[in-house]
Amino acid sequence: MGPVRYLLDTCTFLWLALPQGKLSAQATATINDPASELFLSDVSTWEITLKHTAGKLPLPDLPRRWLPSRAAFFRLTTLPLTQDAIFRSGELPKLHMDPFDRLLAAQVLETQMTILSPDAPISMLGAARVW
Repeated sequence: MGPVRYLLDTCTFLWLALPQGKLSAQATATINDPASELFLSDVSTWEITLKHTAGKLPLPDLPRRWLPSRAAFFRLTTLPLTQDAIFRSGELPKLHMDPFDRLLAAQVLETQMTILSPDAPISMLGAARVW
């Protein structure tokens, strides 16, 4: 069996990169499993940058430097945001309206990945989720 592909939710990435003891045992095991291929979405990069710029998310460095260094350290592959995912996010059920979560769910559906997320409403959008 080949690698299993997981997309990190924005909060999952932040809890990994800025340890706070908030990762579940299952999430930690999945991240540490050598068979796991881990991805960080451009959507999370956008969300983190916006929150940092608004003063809602302190980081040890500017997002432009900090995000790529943390992604490289944890061997995360960047997942680009595609038009197909954008269109799909608008076609998802109106059960959870957070635009970032809708885009992440759409990416998971488009790429047939599983998202590592504590956010149960993402599952309501049809995304496979582990936490």
